[in-house]
Amino acid sequence: MTPIHVLLAALSATAVAFVAGWARLVRSTRTDPSTHATPAGQAGNPGWVHLTIGGVTNFFDTLGIGSFATTTTVYRLRKLVSDELIPGTLNVGHTLPTIAQALIYTTIIEVDMLTLILMIIAAVLGAWLGAGIVCRWSKRKVQIGMGCALLAAATLMLMTQLGLFPAGGDTLGVRDTKLAIGLIGNFVLGALMTLGIGLYAPCMILISLLGMNPRAAFPIMMSSCAFLMPVGGLRFVRERKYSLRASLGLALGGIPGVLLAAYIVKSLPLSVVRWLVIVVVVYAAVGLIYAGLKHRDSAPGIADKRIS
Repeated sequence: MTPIHVLLAALSATAVAFVAGWARLVRSTRTDPSTHATPAGQAGNPGWVHLTIGGVTNFFDTLGIGSFATTTTVYRLRKLVSDELIPGTLNVGHTLPTIAQALIYTTIIEVDMLTLILMIIAAVLGAWLGAGIVCRWSKRKVQIGMGCALLAAATLMLMTQLGLFPAGGDTLGVRDTKLAIGLIGNFVLGALMTLGIGLYAPCMILISLLGMNPRAAFPIMMSSCAFLMPVGGLRFVRERKYSLRASLGLALGGIPGVLLAAYIVKSLPLSVVRWLVIVVVVYAAVGLIYAGLKHRDSAPGIADKRIS
């Protein structure tokens, strides 16, 4: 069995383990008399709006637009998910579509396996740490943190539009000091994923700065997300800091969106779409920061554990 086959098997096993863990935690939450979750929030099935959001955001994610910033913007504009529950909802709901992306694309782009595996491990550790921190944040901190994360995402999108990414090199892997820098960078990016800032664009910048071929970023960033999101996502589920209904919509609608983009559409002229996304993401970021600065927590340091 080749290393890539081992990776694909691990991705498949991760998907199965995530679904099993998610189902188990949902059942335990429903039967736990001490939970603060509302019955409606637990039992609600995703509607067509939730499924459509999952399909559209993951369709464009597969084509390179990203899904976290766009999903956050739609949730806020439609008032579908409480602000403090958005980071968890993103990490839980987008997990299975992201694994689908990784299964499709990691087989077609070559990369050094040692670099790939260590970068994945670093991102997973960062996600575990980040989810533990964000789960304990108050609504005000989440609003301000997500607002700053969205501004960072919009900046990276703007860099893409203006061609400001570093050119990169020709190597497919790194060693020694460059590898250490890459691991630290991906650890930080994994932690930031739990706050709602996507890993794709910053990971591509990181890979290019290390002198690697930018194409090598694709298996690294997709596989990193595919392994770190179940880790962070299940922690959000355990802490009841996500919306079950919205997460199901992202998962069930997202997988067909990925398959449509990967196998049928394959590519689109996305320049105009990216400019539109930048504008709406900046709008959402400013709104989040403004709401966070206005908001005063009734019990600072105690996170609201309501599931919507």
